[in-house]
Amino acid sequence: MAIPTLNAAETLSETLAALRRSPIVGEVIVADGGSVDATVSVAEAAGARVIIAQRGRGAQLAVAAGAASGNWLLFLHADCHFEAGWETAVGAFLAAPGAAGRAGYFEFALDDPARAARRLERLVAWRCRALALPYGDQGLLIARSLYDAVGGFARLPLMEDVDLVRRLGRRRLVPIGARCFTSAQRYQRDGYIRRPLHNLLCLTLYFAGVPPARIVRLYS
Repeated sequence: MAIPTLNAAETLSETLAALRRSPIVGEVIVADGGSVDATVSVAEAAGARVIIAQRGRGAQLAVAAGAASGNWLLFLHADCHFEAGWETAVGAFLAAPGAAGRAGYFEFALDDPARAARRLERLVAWRCRALALPYGDQGLLIARSLYDAVGGFARLPLMEDVDLVRRLGRRRLVPIGARCFTSAQRYQRDGYIRRPLHNLLCLTLYFAGVPPARIVRLYS
């Protein structure tokens, strides 16, 4: 399990607590990009291995993957947690023929009962089906062999998830069949229309060839 963090103490505690309750989660690596809050102490208190990395999700995830010892890698954001029973879906994914040649992602869900949250979830589900573009806040389960074969996470400050899934390609991306809940704080703060449009603008700029180092300033 690899988790990139930056000033994520508020949400990381819940994420790690949920992982500790899972019988299939072993090694948890937190790659921190220089937090100035209690992120590192929260991670250490939860029993996670903490690695200080160059700031930027791509660089942090690449370092965490390089430090992991398992044959399977599970990437997760610090403000995410899986629904109860997710281990059964993961077990079925791993047991399927050819599992090592595919990467699995979770269904996007928000921890907000608002109708706007359900609309956004349906939009993300369409994006995954039609465009084969699951994002990092949906988690990613991938065999070490496949991860290495496609070159792993590029050390990008943003769009590292899009970059990786594009290299994997549609045929190697499959839904796992369980939900990954993401904190709705940023949508509640920025708005359920404004925030997705902002993200879409960043994605459009990326596909237009604008370097992620420039896009990240807009994203932030």
